[in-house]
Amino acid sequence: MSHNPRTTSSSSSSAPSADAPVAPGRRSVLRGSLAASAVLALPGAAALAGAVPAQALSGRPRAAWGVQAGDVTSSSGLVWVRSDRPARMIVETSATESFRRARSWHGPLLGPGTDLTGTVPLRGLPAGEQVHYRVTLADPHDPRRTGEPVYGTFRTAPARRRQGVRFVWSGDIAGQGWGINPDIGGFTVYDEMRRLHPDFFLCSGDTIYADGVIERSVTLPDGRVWRNVTTPEKAKVAETLAEYRGNFRYNLLDANVRKFNSEVPSITQWDDHEVRNNWYPGQILDDVRYTEKNVDVLAARSTQAFHEYFPISAQPARGADRRVHRVVNHGPLLDVFVLDMRTYRNANSPGRQTDDTNGILGAEQLAWLKRELSRSRAVWKVIAADMPIGLVVPDGTANIEAIAQGDPGAPLGRELQIAELLRHIKHHRITGTLWLTADVHHTSAQHYTPERAAFKDFAPFWEFVSGPIAAGQFPASKLDDTFGPDRAFVKAPEGQNLSPMETPPLFGEVDIDGASGELTVRLREEGGTVLFTKVLQPGRVGQ
Repeated sequence: MSHNPRTTSSSSSSAPSADAPVAPGRRSVLRGSLAASAVLALPGAAALAGAVPAQALSGRPRAAWGVQAGDVTSSSGLVWVRSDRPARMIVETSATESFRRARSWHGPLLGPGTDLTGTVPLRGLPAGEQVHYRVTLADPHDPRRTGEPVYGTFRTAPARRRQGVRFVWSGDIAGQGWGINPDIGGFTVYDEMRRLHPDFFLCSGDTIYADGVIERSVTLPDGRVWRNVTTPEKAKVAETLAEYRGNFRYNLLDANVRKFNSEVPSITQWDDHEVRNNWYPGQILDDVRYTEKNVDVLAARSTQAFHEYFPISAQPARGADRRVHRVVNHGPLLDVFVLDMRTYRNANSPGRQTDDTNGILGAEQLAWLKRELSRSRAVWKVIAADMPIGLVVPDGTANIEAIAQGDPGAPLGRELQIAELLRHIKHHRITGTLWLTADVHHTSAQHYTPERAAFKDFAPFWEFVSGPIAAGQFPASKLDDTFGPDRAFVKAPEGQNLSPMETPPLFGEVDIDGASGELTVRLREEGGTVLFTKVLQPGRVGQ
């Protein structure tokens, strides 16, 4: 998004050791995964440091960063872990917590080449069932020397339509200087989402703020002090691979996040702040905070760290490229189409081109999306976009960061690609599409219809925006009338960059009823409040 991250000095005179976080006035040691308290607990330095004392290395491997599952389908899923030293990853799955008749999966050797992270694909799982798993790390030189198992669970997608689906979504984590605050219990919104028992979490991008410094404290306008857990990698903008890795590690310092990850699988996409605010391929930076000015170099480093720290099923598009866009099939009720609106876009501009084949998705990704939407037989087709369609997101005073450029007339610039996609959905009578996104740091619901639009060759559809989950909130974005959006609901502050202490974090919930097929969207804020509800009917091209 276009909001500029706060800046500080690029170094810290009292920086802690590599993986040892500093919290104002407190330290604690992470002792487990599922057993960990939801109250913030910080991993101990000796357990998590990249270079630990020799006597600690003589011990057994530890998985103090918890476990994650991702991209779960009716028969498969991915399990992730990070070790504190080189180790062999072993996963066991079972239908019961007792792990009777457990099935073993031998995983990779975790080493420095992947920052001691690893992912194991699980296949042949039973549909619509709870899967319990545990990850054990073994000494690569002595398999008998193993660490304490770390436990997790997830539910596979249903094979039958009558089993419903529930998931939550949001984005924008640890942004604008608002990091893990131990005084308020850390990222407590994760605990609230977990208690809704969702089948998965759709993370809509800005999973980190690699360009956003986390200071030890920030004074709020009312005089209160926001205190942050800090790490060396968050003391400056990320440029090196090690710094990007440290940024992805930062969120895992929060016990709420680790507990959530152990019980709720994810579908994760990225946006700009995984690399740098408003970046695009080929960009050369004029930001004095960066010694590396070539954004393609920075993006390559972040891409590696992103795939190391999230369990993602996307296969390389070509050569060594690491894809983010993919389809995750979640049973007969739901397909999730995960977009990458960052990697293949053209340069940010005023967006007034009358011919723009590259657009925001790239020609190949657009063709892929049209093909996969046409193939889908799911009742609902969620298009997970990391940027909104009709909300104007500027990049500076002249350029456009997202799709809409503020001209209410016929499609121009990146709008041309979206017009082509919407036309395809209408003419191929693709039913049950809706768009979910984050990015703009407020929540809203927009209904798009050709009766209000300058471009009319499309069927009506809904777009729902949520987030931030742990970042600053900002005023509502302006609407662009090209596709005829009507804002049915919005909640946004009047002020700029309000902290989570000033306004509650935001997330969305989607509930698909197995009997009727109805899909209910709820826009939520932390504290249990449902801000807006919309029920959509299945089997329609537009509604």
